[in-house]
Amino acid sequence: MDSLLIYGAYGYTGELISRTAADRGFDPILAGRDPDRLHPLGTELDCRSRAFGLTGDIEAQLSGVDAVLNCAGPFETTAEPLVEACLNRGVDYLDITGELPVFERLARRDGAASDAGITLMPGVGYDVVPTDSLAAHLQKRLPEATHLSLALSASGSLSGGTLKTLINGFGSGSAVREDGQLRAIPTASKQRVVDFGAGTETVMTIPWGDLSTAYRTTGIPNIAVYVAVPDAVRHALMVARPFEGVLATELVQRFLKGLVDRFVEGPSEADRKKNETIVWGEAWSEESGETVQSILRTPDTYALTVEAALACAERVTAGEAPAGVATPAGAFGPDLVVELPGVTRQDR
Repeated sequence: MDSLLIYGAYGYTGELISRTAADRGFDPILAGRDPDRLHPLGTELDCRSRAFGLTGDIEAQLSGVDAVLNCAGPFETTAEPLVEACLNRGVDYLDITGELPVFERLARRDGAASDAGITLMPGVGYDVVPTDSLAAHLQKRLPEATHLSLALSASGSLSGGTLKTLINGFGSGSAVREDGQLRAIPTASKQRVVDFGAGTETVMTIPWGDLSTAYRTTGIPNIAVYVAVPDAVRHALMVARPFEGVLATELVQRFLKGLVDRFVEGPSEADRKKNETIVWGEAWSEESGETVQSILRTPDTYALTVEAALACAERVTAGEAPAGVATPAGAFGPDLVVELPGVTRQDR
């Protein structure tokens, strides 16, 4: 692989990716804000390291770099400064975000990225590689599809970075895409029952990045993304709707993120080995009434993020992705995810 800089290399997911990249001989450059956490990791992995924040001269830090893989969330604050520097330096940019506003904002940089001859590919982690690949597969099975639904059922705990990203979205409600346009809806206001292959679960809509990427990958104008959560959580979210504005305040956000810093470490290696996630997808045509469904079974979300991020970074630096803003399945096809270890796909 050409020179890859991993930003946020010492975070939970960033460190998993950094260790795997070093083990596989990618010789990454590790980067992040905190030198006290960064440089010891670089020494341990025998990798170069660069400590820098995102308010100074970022472009100078990208000297000799062919691609940046951003693992530092919340990406709503980290993506755009790094993208701007990548555009100015002619460096490809990837990240592991699942944040819908980030996808929508970066999509507006398509012309600038094309002019710079670089690829901007947000979402090369668990969200959105499996779901994006499944969306593309369903659209291939039913080219005339007008509606797409995706749903996730996952086991295992979350890392601190992932929880902070979720907290960042508190108070903003949910969303769907209707007739090609994003529409805000109240939290947990849209629910359905999904058969994940081992019994049914009630799922609720979430405003994940697939509302952006699946639309651009497939062109399907009506999209909803769901997640399975315990009944108690789902009902609590419904009860809390009138207080969503409070959850979005700076004071509450700071308090909740402080609790994450204090108490959350992320799943252990043993947990990651036993965790499994199922991704369900359905496409149907309003005109013909035809419906198709497919299911993906994948390893732990963090384990798959490592594999997906490095696979996409390797292909981007090899010149296999188009210049401009690209989605993973849009660039590499619907079989991208089934080429990763431990992933199977079943059509219904």
